[in-house]
Amino acid sequence: MTTNKETDQCPKKNNKNTLNSALRYLTHQPRSIHEIQEYLTKKGVDEGVVSKTIGILLEKSYLNDEIFTRNFVESRVNHKPKSKFALAYELNKKGIDPAIIENVLKEYDDQDLAFKAIEPKIKLWTHLDGEKIKRKILNFLQYRGFSYEISISLLNKLTQSGQKNIDLKGENEN
Repeated sequence: MTTNKETDQCPKKNNKNTLNSALRYLTHQPRSIHEIQEYLTKKGVDEGVVSKTIGILLEKSYLNDEIFTRNFVESRVNHKPKSKFALAYELNKKGIDPAIIENVLKEYDDQDLAFKAIEPKIKLWTHLDGEKIKRKILNFLQYRGFSYEISISLLNKLTQSGQKNIDLKGENEN
């Protein structure tokens, strides 16, 4: 038989376990508020406890969607550049407020992101002929979420500048 003291401590213990669980989840990588909420809900945690836990995490600055968004975009731009559209899609899936997404992404230009994405690949494709490399560039950029217009524009700039010793008009320079 349980006493009132035991039942009174159970919710507090449950809250602390939930907080610890959320903190462990955050140690692996930064998370959005929505991701933490989903994680705790999937673990079967009561909605009220989830809200309290998220409140504590927000209060202690362990969660901040704007900082998360800035770090996420900066990481993607540096390691795997994608279009603003593709970045916005990923962030929407993570439950980030569209206003935050728009505010962070306005600092970036798709043309610059496209160039940053294609730059390391051009070095790998120097051995290909002009038509194959053009196709590879267009496919790669579109796979990363860039529009056809951006892809063609960048391709034209690369063609005009003879980027990285590649003659995109038909022959390689070695």
